[in-house]
Amino acid sequence: MPRPIFATINLGALRHNLAVARRRASSSKTFAVVKANAYGHGLARAARALAEAEGFALLDLDEAIGLRAAGYRQRILLLEGFFSPSELPLFAEHGISAVVHAREQLRMLRQLPKDAALDVFLKLNTGMNRLGFTAAEFPDALRALQSNPGVAKIALMTHLSDADGASGVDWQTAVFDRLANGLDLARSLANSAAIFRFPETHADWVRPGIMLYGCSPFSEQSGSEVGLVPAMTLESQIIAVQHLRRGDTVGYSRLFMADRDMRIGVVTCGYADGYPRHAPTGTPIMVEGRMTRTVGRVSMDMLCAELSDIPEALVGSRVVLWGEGVPVERVAEAAGTVGYELLCGLAARVPIRERD
Repeated sequence: MPRPIFATINLGALRHNLAVARRRASSSKTFAVVKANAYGHGLARAARALAEAEGFALLDLDEAIGLRAAGYRQRILLLEGFFSPSELPLFAEHGISAVVHAREQLRMLRQLPKDAALDVFLKLNTGMNRLGFTAAEFPDALRALQSNPGVAKIALMTHLSDADGASGVDWQTAVFDRLANGLDLARSLANSAAIFRFPETHADWVRPGIMLYGCSPFSEQSGSEVGLVPAMTLESQIIAVQHLRRGDTVGYSRLFMADRDMRIGVVTCGYADGYPRHAPTGTPIMVEGRMTRTVGRVSMDMLCAELSDIPEALVGSRVVLWGEGVPVERVAEAAGTVGYELLCGLAARVPIRERD
């Protein structure tokens, strides 16, 4: 019999969250961001649920070709573009759009097949300082694309670094708008946070990512607080119950010491399943539908939850690690990370079930 741990992917939640993004940016087209195996949810299943999006955005060329082979005809954009001239015929053959963000890519584009018709998104570096052309480099980059007979449609894009934070977006959009002014080219700026907070950034294409999976882009709010539904629920069971006396310790390094008599449940979930090892005592967890806390250090295959106030909890009791009832954002916050990492880090050994 397999270990009683699994993740449920709620396809209806994915559709709901896409609808939220499209409603908030109703005048824009939507690239559903499905990189990192759809943030751990599974590319194939996420694409089925997100099929109403006008486009998909991801990183891997083979995955993009796989989407085409599966029958998806909408726009597909590779967010890091191409890495070698040898990839260019495949981009053209399968109608895949590429982000162009570096001078080296402009040189590679000179090797486009003569009959190619490649759509590109020219990326501006407006302050993220990761990928993209600076304001000084932009005019030459645009001219290089416009003069290349193999380049078909050109769009402009940038990435907002603090749409979820205090500095906002004005300092970046001012740069973008100055460079794009007077150009009759489609534009894409908004990520999940900007879709919620900055409608002026919605432009022609928005790129919702984390919000599609029911996770809030804002540290101070959970997904449910902004109208989203968690798409992934990780759950397991109690496999043993221990009765502690005051002064007893729990787990490796004796990090937790009972300050009173108490009950704890051993849960079959650990860092080899993708649960964060550095999650401290007090991380929220749900047992039998009631919130409680973890105690002690997370092990490879097990962790412990306090049961003192849940007398009905026994061996076999249902445990929710994150998802429905336990916002992944709160688990991540306790562990000093972000929900993105937990969702993307779900281990391959955890079985996945689908629910519509």
